[in-house]
Amino acid sequence: MDILLIAGLWLDGSAWDDVVPALEKLGHRPLALTLPGQGDGAESATLEDQVAAVLAAVDAAPEKPMVVGHSAACTLAWLAADARPDRIAKVVLVGGFPSADGASYADLFETEDGVMPFPGWGPFEGPDSDDLDEETRHRMASAAIPVPEGVAKGKVRLRDERRFDVPMLLVCPEYTPAQARQWIDAGDVPEAARTKHLDYADIDSGHWPMTTKPAELARLLATATADA
Repeated sequence: MDILLIAGLWLDGSAWDDVVPALEKLGHRPLALTLPGQGDGAESATLEDQVAAVLAAVDAAPEKPMVVGHSAACTLAWLAADARPDRIAKVVLVGGFPSADGASYADLFETEDGVMPFPGWGPFEGPDSDDLDEETRHRMASAAIPVPEGVAKGKVRLRDERRFDVPMLLVCPEYTPAQARQWIDAGDVPEAARTKHLDYADIDSGHWPMTTKPAELARLLATATADA
């Protein structure tokens, strides 16, 4: 199956380097996306530019792909489902949830000179990063790509309610499926609450399982294709 992989903030397609070969060995066709503003010098890239790049990959897939979003990019995966509800087999959201219409995409930290730099590990201390050793932390921080302000502060626009027909799998790394259900039941994730086909999967990792548990994540994604 075609599987599109979209990494979260400060990452590009190389974040999936250990997941892609594992998925290929399992018989799938993964494509790790590097989007506008992710290291190509396009600091003026916008959220709309990134959505367009994801949709281009969806449209180019020979069959309906499964679209995987990580962290903030869970919203990108969901925006693709909104724009192409008939062309996407399933969305898998790893370590995050889709934002609602009108919300900012990822206006989470201070911007400097038109970009949102990686803020250091302080905001991620605890379950997010407990499974990252110092060498990995240094490598990730050194490679972090500042997020263009036009992406971080872009407004989410959802238009087609057929998106709720697209099956959704929530992969829960630094939190449990039970916690995710609680947040959804409490009304904190309205897009997931309205999804008609919602499943959960647990993975024992921090916020970046593609880095710390790539083989396990690949097997989980492969399993998710069975009913896509």
